[in-house]
Amino acid sequence: MSGLIKRERWGSKIGVILAVAGSAVGLGNFLRFPVQAAQNGGGAFLIPYFISLVLLGIPLMLTEWTLGRYGGMHGYGTAPSIFAVATRNHFLKYFGVIGVLGPTIIFIWYTYVESWLLGFAIHALFGRLMEAAQDGSTMKAFLEGYQGIVSNSWFGGIGQTYIIFLFTFAINFWVIFHGVKGGIEKFSKIAMPVLFILGLIMMIRVITLGAPNPAHPDWNVSNGFGYLWNPDFSRLKDVKVWMAAAGQVFFTLSTGIGMILTYASYLDREDDVALSSMTSVSINEFVEVILAGSIIIPAAFVFMGPAGLVEIAEGGGFNLGFVTMPQIFTKISAGWLFAFIWFFMLFIAGATSSVSMLQPAVAFVDDEFKLGRKKAVIIIAVFCFIACNGVIIGLSHGVLDELDFWSGTFSLVVLATIEAIIFSWVFGIDRAWKEIHHGADIQLPWSFRIVLKYVTPTFLLILLGVWTYQLAIPTFKMVGVQPENKIWVLGTRLGLVAVIITMIILVYWAWRGRPLPDIDIETDEENML
Repeated sequence: MSGLIKRERWGSKIGVILAVAGSAVGLGNFLRFPVQAAQNGGGAFLIPYFISLVLLGIPLMLTEWTLGRYGGMHGYGTAPSIFAVATRNHFLKYFGVIGVLGPTIIFIWYTYVESWLLGFAIHALFGRLMEAAQDGSTMKAFLEGYQGIVSNSWFGGIGQTYIIFLFTFAINFWVIFHGVKGGIEKFSKIAMPVLFILGLIMMIRVITLGAPNPAHPDWNVSNGFGYLWNPDFSRLKDVKVWMAAAGQVFFTLSTGIGMILTYASYLDREDDVALSSMTSVSINEFVEVILAGSIIIPAAFVFMGPAGLVEIAEGGGFNLGFVTMPQIFTKISAGWLFAFIWFFMLFIAGATSSVSMLQPAVAFVDDEFKLGRKKAVIIIAVFCFIACNGVIIGLSHGVLDELDFWSGTFSLVVLATIEAIIFSWVFGIDRAWKEIHHGADIQLPWSFRIVLKYVTPTFLLILLGVWTYQLAIPTFKMVGVQPENKIWVLGTRLGLVAVIITMIILVYWAWRGRPLPDIDIETDEENML
């Protein structure tokens, strides 16, 4: 065997768990989950949601934690190299390009949205947000003015927005510059507890909203929770509900994107990946189902009613988070304070995710080209800054939506499918099972072998096929894209293709003439015992 390679390590078990949980906990927990639940029958949505968590979410988390630790043991921390070393196949490393490029592209648009949250939190403190939130149309105008889509009486341009974006961008790179232990882990140990506290404050406030509107006595908090937790079993006959639930589980855990692979590569050989992955899943589900599920849906139910809740959800997560919630805050005492808490909480959730998106690219440049972390961070910062400005300029022309779909939706399913097949079929289920339990304090049920080898890959192939037919093909054909925006969308796609080709060349260059490490599989397995 090549020997265990010395790399940067996490400082503590709780640190890595909070960091991985932070990478998963993001805007999708607080905005996408309530929307999906409201659109798909409330309680009926949760049944396939938890089934998908067991058959899809947990197996993928185990896969990424285990493959990541295995790659780190041999000195590799990104998907291309981990795939190569785990499979002993040079060709498969090119599939790992998604695991470096995907999170970087997501960061490019995600960090701009993240900066809006900080901006809205600031405006909530100074009362301007509450002034705009008195009316739905006014609130939409406020949002569009802040984004720079239109120039109105609220905002004459995006100068203020851009300054806040620069600050948000700088925070992310300041954290990543200080490394895994000194930057990401320290940040997660502060940010995650703060997020939990703010989430609990919001949940308690919603639970104590008080007497319902006399005109609608059934619009109350209790019925709001009932909408989420009481299933309408007839909705389970709808395939779309099952697909939506599987999709939400997939997104919420940040699997299939390469971040957890990289995070896990900084584990020690004896670190427990089985218990740690389960713990990070549990933290994410607590935030999503308990905290997020106890805020938006009950609050919207109280003030908008069941029909209004569904109608609002049809408008998507952005509309719900940025337009509807501020209007709800105007109806409660000290609304400005809770508006600030809401948006600042979302900003923290966004930041813990966006920081993790940078690490795979930084690790790739650092590990493969030996430039050092400082130079790697500078290179990635320059690329991201240029690309972020492209998103800002093209926001009103669909550039953000285009990047969101290909990097934040479709590529995740592709990479997760590849990971599941590599782990259970190429790496091998016997080696995979031993590797999962090496250093583990828990023993997984034997039935999970069947899930890992057969159920999860099949589930993912079905998901990939359905999404290709329902989403990817129409998106590729630019269905629904305004004629004046097609040139922007086409330009975005050409840019993505150019970046993908460049990334493939970089992977080839990094590995040119380099043999795979001399790994004795039998010795490897002895080290697992």
